[in-house]
Amino acid sequence: MHTILRPAIQSIRGMGILLLCLGLLVPPLVQAGDAPGLAPFHATYTAAMDKGISLNGTAERTLEDRGDGTWLYRTKVDSMIANIDESLVLKWQQGRVIPLSYRYRLSGFLIKNREKSIDFDWDKGRATGKDRGKSFNLALEPGTLDPLGFQLQLRQDIRAGKLDMTYRIIDKGKYDSDRFAVLDEDILDGPGGTITTIKAEKVRGENARRETLMWFAPGQDYLLVRLRQVEPDGTSYELRLKQAGTGS
Repeated sequence: MHTILRPAIQSIRGMGILLLCLGLLVPPLVQAGDAPGLAPFHATYTAAMDKGISLNGTAERTLEDRGDGTWLYRTKVDSMIANIDESLVLKWQQGRVIPLSYRYRLSGFLIKNREKSIDFDWDKGRATGKDRGKSFNLALEPGTLDPLGFQLQLRQDIRAGKLDMTYRIIDKGKYDSDRFAVLDEDILDGPGGTITTIKAEKVRGENARRETLMWFAPGQDYLLVRLRQVEPDGTSYELRLKQAGTGS
C-alpha cells in the first residue's frame, strides 16, 4: 500500500516545494520612467519532478490592484492530487511589501486538508493567526513578511541590484530567517535561443543537502525563467515559466 501511494505523496510534496518560489514568476514590477512600483499581472507555469515526470498540475499566479491602496497577490493550483489556494492582501510602500492578511488552503486526494492564516495589525504591532488549528499571537518585528509576500520582495530586491538578502518570515506560528544570494551569470537555452541570466540560490547551512537555484533574465526585466530544487534523497523538482502578461 505504501509503495502504491508513494508517487502521489511525492507529487504533493513536490508541488508544495515549487509553490514556495512560484511568487518569483512575475512580469516587471517596476514601471518604466516611474518610481519602483507594482503592475498587475497574470502568469502560468509548468512543473516537473525528477526526469520530466509531470506533476499533472496547472497553476495561476495573479497580482491585482484593488483600487483602495491595497493589492491582492494570489496563487491557485488545480491538479488531480491537490488543490491549493494561497493569497495575500498587501500594501506596497517605498519598495517594500507590507502584508495585511495571508490565507492558505490545501485540499485533495489522499491528503489532509490544511489551512493557515495570518492577520497583521501594524498599529498594535501584533500578528495573529492559525496554523493547522493552532492559534498564535506574535509581536511584529520591523519588515516582517509572510510565506507569500517574501517571494514578491525577493524578486524586487534582486532587480534592484541587491546581492545578499535575509528576510524575517512568520510561518507555522513562529519566525524564520531565510537568506538568498546572487551567484553569477549563466547562459540558458530558451524557446527563442540562448538567454543570459543571473543565477541565485537559497543559502542554507554548510552541511545542508537540499539545494534551491533560481535563474533570472535581466533582458526580460529579471523575470524568473527557471527554478530547480534538489532534495536530500536526490529527488529533483523543476519549474519553468509557460506564459506571463499584464492584467488578470
